Amino acid sequence: MSPLRWTCKSTRPLADLLTAQGHPISHMKVAQLLHTLHYSLQGNAKTKEGKQHPDRDAQFRYIQGQGKAFLGRGWPVVSVDTKKKELVGNYANSGQEWQPAGEPEEVAVHDFPDPDVPKAVPRGVYDLQHNLGWVTVGCSHDTASFAVESIRRWWREMGKALYPQAEQVLICADSGGSNGYRLRLWKVELQRWAKEAGLDVTVCHYPPGTSKWNKIEHRLFSYITMKWRGRPLVSYQVVVNLIAATTTKAGLRVQADLDTEVYPTKVKVTDEQLANINLYPHHFHGEWNYTIKHQAEDV
Repeated sequence: MSPLRWTCKSTRPLADLLTAQGHPISHMKVAQLLHTLHYSLQGNAKTKEGKQHPDRDAQFRYIQGQGKAFLGRGWPVVSVDTKKKELVGNYANSGQEWQPAGEPEEVAVHDFPDPDVPKAVPRGVYDLQHNLGWVTVGCSHDTASFAVESIRRWWREMGKALYPQAEQVLICADSGGSNGYRLRLWKVELQRWAKEAGLDVTVCHYPPGTSKWNKIEHRLFSYITMKWRGRPLVSYQVVVNLIAATTTKAGLRVQADLDTEVYPTKVKVTDEQLANINLYPHHFHGEWNYTIKHQAEDV
């Protein structure tokens, strides 16, 4: 018999089936026998990865090399991404926090997806050199325009003062989402910001399927999640305040602000707009690694 046909059932249905086949047995005895055979209740283990790009490890080494070179010059290296969207209102939030016994925080019974329920879109920038985080909490869509606006705010409020001599900035990003390497609008918006800031912008994308290695995930976002565990995010201001209050013993400090701008989706970028970007692909995987200069080089 296929093992799946038996082990996918609980002990009571197994006992009933065995009894029906002429082997009277209780569900407790079935559990004892399963333990004797080295079975136990287990959840799924997320260990199977999808198809890996053959140059995945080489790209990680390339990102590491670029990071060392930038830090060696005293230039900023930042990791960027968007945290999971959160419902804003009196809704349940995963996790637990200390409350008087028998007095849990009361929240709404249902939190079904509803387009009319406001959502917070936390977009983060993590500074590897100073262990500092910046989070822009959006009220609209997670678009490339919003992604670059978060970087713009980080530079204006934090980065410019920390790196007054910087000539370039290195941005480490996932390969998809609002900062995907195929996304034209991402590059158009980066070009606009590069001209504003007078900086050359180098971008290195993590290979497809490796977003969990993006440093912002485990050096910033994980601590924000722990900070607001078990607390309903009743308003945008609560979201901003909880993010800004996130700290660690290792010295992490975070600043946050609210962006109420509306970012439209499905913005079309023409071939002409794309051609006007001062885009210089690197020799190694130019689709993943490229520099956008704030002004065109003389030919």
